[in-house]
Amino acid sequence: MLSNIPISAIRAFEAAARTGSFRDAANELHLTPSAVSHAIRKLEGTLRTILFERSARSVRLTPAGENLMRHTGAAFDQLRRGLEEVAARGPQLVRVHSAPSFAAQWLAPRLAQFFSAYPKIEVRLAASTDYARFSNDDFDIDIVYGPPRAEGVEVIPLKEETVTPLCSPMLARSIKKPADLLEQTLIRSDVKQIQWHQWFAANGLEAPALHGMRFDRSFLAIATAAEGLGVALESTLLAERELASKRLVAPLAGRATDIRYIGHRLVYPRASKQRSAVRAFADWLVSELNVDQS
Repeated sequence: MLSNIPISAIRAFEAAARTGSFRDAANELHLTPSAVSHAIRKLEGTLRTILFERSARSVRLTPAGENLMRHTGAAFDQLRRGLEEVAARGPQLVRVHSAPSFAAQWLAPRLAQFFSAYPKIEVRLAASTDYARFSNDDFDIDIVYGPPRAEGVEVIPLKEETVTPLCSPMLARSIKKPADLLEQTLIRSDVKQIQWHQWFAANGLEAPALHGMRFDRSFLAIATAAEGLGVALESTLLAERELASKRLVAPLAGRATDIRYIGHRLVYPRASKQRSAVRAFADWLVSELNVDQS
């Protein structure tokens, strides 16, 4: 049976399944939509099964189609990556997706060090709170905040982070004990896993009602705290530069109970590690963070 199936038909199926559209698949393959439709119908006839549920506006994979896509998607992904490896004469590319605050606060400021160590590798970096979808081949690596959701991937927990109150040096003069925070403006990061009520509970206090500044990104809370507008409960890993420059300080260091946790994880498809550029970036990241993989 396999000898009767042209690779062009499988390619048409993979493109249509990945894009969810015969028209989009046709544009990608430089064919007409009718040619893509004909190739897929011929494939269905050879396999004696229906691969797509068709409607006037869209197509959707049947269970048989989803099963086939799991195999063809992985096969074409491997093929694309193999061709990149063999044909690469210029810079190799690694496509990185990251949680926004990790990208802005930690990763971007260190990319110069990576480029110095690997001058032939090009990095394409995107940042959002969405998780990377490896199935559509947009990214090679994801640095996620919180538990990863992808299947069939390698997951490396990154450095343990310390979450503690951070503020400007001037504001820190009036903060000597945990209870002093009850009189301060507390900056809130809505999407952070560790919230103020958990920190107050760890220090034997009831959390106050929070009013005022709320942000959906840690880098915004860190920047606002550095301007002296309040106290942020943030990771010292993400605030490394601000702490090193003394724009922020930890007023209760050694005088309060901080919370430690694994906030970020490195995620990539198992097959991706075989690419030298992906392996180099992953190894560099782990080394920079002193991650123990034993």
